[in-house]
Amino acid sequence: MIRNRLAQMKGVIRYGYQFQNKEKIILRDYMAMERTRLANERTLMAYVRTSLFFLTGGLTLLELERFEHLTGLAYIAIILSVSMLVIGVTRFIVLGKRLRVYYGQIKNEEEENKKEKT
Repeated sequence: MIRNRLAQMKGVIRYGYQFQNKEKIILRDYMAMERTRLANERTLMAYVRTSLFFLTGGLTLLELERFEHLTGLAYIAIILSVSMLVIGVTRFIVLGKRLRVYYGQIKNEEEENKKEKT
């Protein structure tokens, strides 16, 4: 039952589309991929920062005695913290795998060019 649910959710949760490069990769493309990799790292750090803010806010609300009526909000903040961290790491890994595919294409092209020159 859980596997069926996960299979259904896999189609719903997508992080972009599958891109197939059929053209030769030039310097501009190298630079674009490097900018994308750096942007991916910045985005991960933003998710981590947001997650830590939710976590500290939730824990603070739990510890303050004057705000005992907000314990539900504190638990929601902690759950949001964990979910933000999971989403951020997942997106980082997925985009990282896609970038490695493109870098693999670059290496293959470089090897083919070296064989052609010799």
